[in-house]
This record gives sequence, structure tokens and C-alpha cells, in this order.
Amino acid sequence: MMNILIQWLINALAIYATAHILSGIHIKSFGAAILVALVLGLVNAIVRPVLVFFSIPFIIVTLGLFLLVINALLLQLSASLVGGFSIDSFWWAVAGSLVISAISWMLSALFNL
Repeated sequence: MMNILIQWLINALAIYATAHILSGIHIKSFGAAILVALVLGLVNAIVRPVLVFFSIPFIIVTLGLFLLVINALLLQLSASLVGGFSIDSFWWAVAGSLVISAISWMLSALFNL
């Protein structure tokens, strides 16, 4: 249970840092980042498997690069569901999903999760 909470906070920190790194992603507060991390986690758990299943041919043809599109769409969906978090365009969502993943990966490695 503690690992889940730590991972949630790491994702919130990654989202908050990404909003400060990329000019096309905006967030009002760290509290909003915590809420975005929760919504993004739920969206990834519920919607992502369905999208991946139905887009398997695209994922195979693009050698997995279509997963970037799915991640960007899920990040935009989270932005539309949470007030205080916005993304200017699809390409900012692609960049944001890459930066969030990189920061989350580094912080998770730092905390041995």
C-alpha cells in the first residue's frame, strides 16, 4: 500500500515538473497535480487496455510508436477531466507524456520502486 502512495506522489511530482519544463502544459498547483496523477492512473488502468487492444495492428505496423499517441490522448483526456490542468495541443501532450514518463522513471529508480 505504501508503494502505491509513493508511486502516486512520484507521478504527481513528474506531472508538476513537466508543467514547469514545457510551456504548452499548464497546471495551477501541486494539489491539481495530485488529482491529475490520480485521474491519469485510473484512465491508464481502465481505458488504456481497451485502446491498446483495438489498436494492436497500428502498434505492430509502427513498431510501438503508436503507443505514444495513446499516451498523449490519455493525457489529454485527463486534462479535460481535471480543472486546473490544461494542454495546448496534441503535440504538447506527446512531449508531456514523454517527459512525465522519463521523470517518473528516474524518480522511481531513485526510490527503488
